[in-house]
Amino acid sequence: MTPTPRAEKPLARTPRINPRIGVPVAAGAALALVGGALLWSPGGRADAATGSPAGAKAASFTAVAAGDIAEQCTASSSSCVHPKTAALVKKINPAFVMTMGDNQYDDARLKDFQKYYDTTWGAFKAKTHPIAGNHETYDPDGALKGYKSYFGAIAYPKGKPYYSFDHENWHFIALDSNSLDKSEQTDWLKADLAANTKKCVAAYWHHPLYSSGEHGNDPVSRPVWKMLINAKAELVLNGHDHHYERFAPQNADGKADPNGLVELLGGMGGANPYKIEEVQPNSEKRLTKTFGVVKLNFTDDGYSWELIGTDGKTKDTSPSYKCR
Repeated sequence: MTPTPRAEKPLARTPRINPRIGVPVAAGAALALVGGALLWSPGGRADAATGSPAGAKAASFTAVAAGDIAEQCTASSSSCVHPKTAALVKKINPAFVMTMGDNQYDDARLKDFQKYYDTTWGAFKAKTHPIAGNHETYDPDGALKGYKSYFGAIAYPKGKPYYSFDHENWHFIALDSNSLDKSEQTDWLKADLAANTKKCVAAYWHHPLYSSGEHGNDPVSRPVWKMLINAKAELVLNGHDHHYERFAPQNADGKADPNGLVELLGGMGGANPYKIEEVQPNSEKRLTKTFGVVKLNFTDDGYSWELIGTDGKTKDTSPSYKCR
């Protein structure tokens, strides 16, 4: 895939207070060189890799998220990662699982889902809410055919590869970024957001609007970001680039904005890692060559998360955010 041209780096901005996390977005920042990558952590809270954020609430429910999962390998190979990330999901025992696309490599054929993905992450199939990535479109039998055959109504609850569901005080929206440029899906999203009655909203799809990795920024979801921000959504989860990255709240044009969306890129579910190539302006932390799952802790009016590595250790902890 040819990388999408990257946005130019904006000029320095005046520090502002983010009411959703209660600390300056740009002021008081600390820089650290870790594993060859320059990491940025806002001042006024513990470093994300070493402690929980101040004021974090106990979760009312927990979900797990990851993308880019099952290479064509099994637990018989010590280098095979998706059995190890599946073991993390089993240990966490979340209320449900969200997968952010490229669930099965390379061409996502049904026989490959059955031979690889099903032997590990398939254990949680009944409580998984998946979405498709670009690899699901490569199936020689037809785009998304193996994906649809494997997941069935789980991935197509209303006959389309995009859908939404509610859990407690949260509304979750699963989108197919292979067709985000089609009016049928965006019209559905507009109606879905208008009908939502939950306080907090999260959405997820495969191709990230912003990424510091090899694929870089993909503008296909910019109109969706604007719709979500107008609906006061909180969080976007993506995959596609095979690394972990979290962003400060920003608007659809990449400007820091306390009323923008928080983006979480979680493409570290098992596929070969990608390099960090061009750090995007609002990127707060990036980790590559770190496999694991994101453990999301949701409350009635907020959320936070932890990146759990395959060694069972917490590799990053987010700020604690309030719903708008």
